[in-house]
Amino acid sequence: MPQLLRTNSIESKQESGDRIIEVSDLAFVGPSGRVGIGGCFENKFILGVSLFSTLGGFLCGYGLASWAISPHSTGLNVNQGVIRNVLVIESFAAKFPEIYTNVTLQGWFLSTFVLAAWVGANVSGPVCDKIGRKIGIICNAVIFLVGSSLQAGATSPIGLFTGSAVTGLATGSLTHVVPMYIAEISSAKIRGSLVSLQQLAITFGILVSYWIAYGTSHIGGTRCAPKTPYTWALPNGILVFNPYTDVPHGGCTGQTQASWRVPLAFQILPALFLAIGMHFMPYSPRWLVERGHEEEALETLSRLRRKPAEDCSVRTELLEIMAEVHFAREVTKAAYPNAGPPAKVQTYHCWMPYYDAATKYGDDCKTWFILLEPTSLTSLKTLVYLLPMLFGQLGLDPNTTSLIATGVYGIVKMLATLPAIVLVDSVGRRPVLISGAAGCLLCLAIVSSMVTMYGKDWPAHVVAVRIAIVFVFIYDAIFSYSWAPMGWVVTSEIFPLHLRSTGMSITASTMWSSSLCGFITSFIYLVLTFFSTAGLFAPMQVNPSAGGTWYYIYSVACLAALLSAVFFIPETKGVTLEGMDPVFRDNATDSQREHKEAICRELGLLDRAPPNAL
Repeated sequence: MPQLLRTNSIESKQESGDRIIEVSDLAFVGPSGRVGIGGCFENKFILGVSLFSTLGGFLCGYGLASWAISPHSTGLNVNQGVIRNVLVIESFAAKFPEIYTNVTLQGWFLSTFVLAAWVGANVSGPVCDKIGRKIGIICNAVIFLVGSSLQAGATSPIGLFTGSAVTGLATGSLTHVVPMYIAEISSAKIRGSLVSLQQLAITFGILVSYWIAYGTSHIGGTRCAPKTPYTWALPNGILVFNPYTDVPHGGCTGQTQASWRVPLAFQILPALFLAIGMHFMPYSPRWLVERGHEEEALETLSRLRRKPAEDCSVRTELLEIMAEVHFAREVTKAAYPNAGPPAKVQTYHCWMPYYDAATKYGDDCKTWFILLEPTSLTSLKTLVYLLPMLFGQLGLDPNTTSLIATGVYGIVKMLATLPAIVLVDSVGRRPVLISGAAGCLLCLAIVSSMVTMYGKDWPAHVVAVRIAIVFVFIYDAIFSYSWAPMGWVVTSEIFPLHLRSTGMSITASTMWSSSLCGFITSFIYLVLTFFSTAGLFAPMQVNPSAGGTWYYIYSVACLAALLSAVFFIPETKGVTLEGMDPVFRDNATDSQREHKEAICRELGLLDRAPPNAL
């Protein structure tokens, strides 16, 4: 151990029979500072670092929202999409008519982004173990820059698809590495609040994406050729824009290509800021220790905690990390004796950390949380698709419907995330998860009943429509303060250091696979809804078998989430990352626990109980 890290012992003579107990000065060191959001403002440096790194979350929300599908060719939705984005802009349609008119291509377009994100999340695990969390964020910001540039400058569908894939790859990786980086630089008392900023950034990105696309869609007007009448007749007789026949010779005379290139190019700016700014941010001290740079890790911890390196709490935190790393190396070496040096296990045998994360640390509470959080997310996606139809029953025009169902809905989602940042470290994770699951279950049950009972004749039950709308918004608010941010918080805590990157890689990829499933189920729901309607903007009648049944299924998923939160997910409030294994009932043997205690004693870490308790 470097001389810099050696502990200074003091003698605390305690009468306990004839024993004289010598206690390290580090035995009494505990976490200091305020809890939660108050502690964040006490340490503005770490708050600033966390806020800046969540630009990765902003890019995720902005990039995903920018490519929400708009299935024109089936007549399901023209101006009532979840996000009024580039796919519904007429100048974009004039440039890429094959994408605008072909729902299959649109589906593959969105799927390309999501599938690439899934790949990025999976690959990011071992990569970030090798190059580090900070460098991982920088590299992915650069990759995002390349993808955004390809999208904004695309002149062919191939360019758009390539840009979407490259951007998705970086986005998936950022959803893995950013919450992990924030968790590893945070102290136990403020970790939940700081990691919750990731969800706030994602919702802010979605919101900004909508309003920028909404604003730029008016550049040069809202129509490609204002003097050219529409010729594409939908099944209900309404005429809409046909990019093959409604574009004058020489291109659009009204709306310009800037209306869709600007929102795509805008995402280059935050990606550039992230790539440059992260050079000035600290490395993860836990990754530094794992790579054998203890003295640099001590300096980084001192900088992050705003305390001198000689401070007992700083040295204690570092020694706890060192103990975790030393123990993990010896356990890994014993488990894989033929794998070579411990550092090479994750580099040349990447399947081993994935196997460990899914088996040795895949106990009930972790598995339930990993699987049920994305399930709840899927139900949220389908509720979003229900909103435009409900607003249509109130006689609102399509533009007003789009504005409320996406812009206002996004504002509610972002503002509702704020309570999580305040509550997660003060009241704990479990109360937030339990209340969130119970509230979502209640809202889904009410919406399911409304759709089932009144879906056959919405215009005759305007009060029921209003009630359904209210509870969709309430569901959005409840989910946004509970399971949405807790999905990042808890999954960043449950794995030990040597498996954290690969473990979070699994959870992030699960989120993206659930997003793809959510898109598929929501699209099927729209198809079933369409075939039960008389027309596009006429009062739409949702067949209960295609509507209410879906939400009853999601209600069951919310019930399962509630039960898992009550019976399987432990409380991690105020627990250090190195102290999570006992909380999650790790399956270490007695000899392994004794060996870890021996490592702690060797490093100078004694039991933290006061002398009179020994």
